[in-house]
Amino acid sequence: MAAKPAPSPETPPRHVAIIMDGNGRWAKKRLLPRIAGHKQGVEAVRRVSRAARQLGIEVLTLYAFSSENWRRPEEEVRDLMGLLRHFLASELEELISEGVKLKVIGDYKRLAPDLVTMIDQAMARTVDNPGATLVIALNYGAQAEIAAAARKLAGEVAAGRMSADAINEAALENALETHDLPPLDLLIRTSGEQRLSNFLLWQAAYAELLFVDTLWPDFDADTLAEAIGQFGRRQRRFGGL
Repeated sequence: MAAKPAPSPETPPRHVAIIMDGNGRWAKKRLLPRIAGHKQGVEAVRRVSRAARQLGIEVLTLYAFSSENWRRPEEEVRDLMGLLRHFLASELEELISEGVKLKVIGDYKRLAPDLVTMIDQAMARTVDNPGATLVIALNYGAQAEIAAAARKLAGEVAAGRMSADAINEAALENALETHDLPPLDLLIRTSGEQRLSNFLLWQAAYAELLFVDTLWPDFDADTLAEAIGQFGRRQRRFGGL
């Protein structure tokens, strides 16, 4: 059994998001096929989601499959979808027993019908859970999310249910898929890359950003606790002094 992470002395962030990067490089370093890195990445999801709950994080959002990932080789996409099926089948009962609510953001309805059904059923079975929330971003792109929110508000104006003057930051935020989540506090990207890759662009406006060299399959409870410690030592001004 993995050791429980030491609690951070600072108040933990309510909402943490992670761009899980480095599975392929992890496998390449070990002369293994990319699928081996993805399998270890799933194990890291299990470790980190449990550690996040132990550290008192209310919401953990994970970038699992972007709208751009369809450009990857067909075999790799098929492998990723297979791992997603396995994760949902193997982890759902634990999520239920731990009181975790599962939420999926992104255009996941584009996935295979059986996978869509698994996702819908998993969300339905956990919707009333009172504990932490695990958010999985699937076929997600932040620009598409913002465009969809704009279309939704335009439709409200066209239908006469709101005026164009009423469209402000709060209105757009309420039209996003994350409208029912607390504000994003900390966004972590693994593997040393330093870009957001079309992930939570609106939500990250005042989030703290942390880029770590650790490859995602090696990310664990201690790495997460260290990231939370760094967050606690930062001074957040939100544009003020």
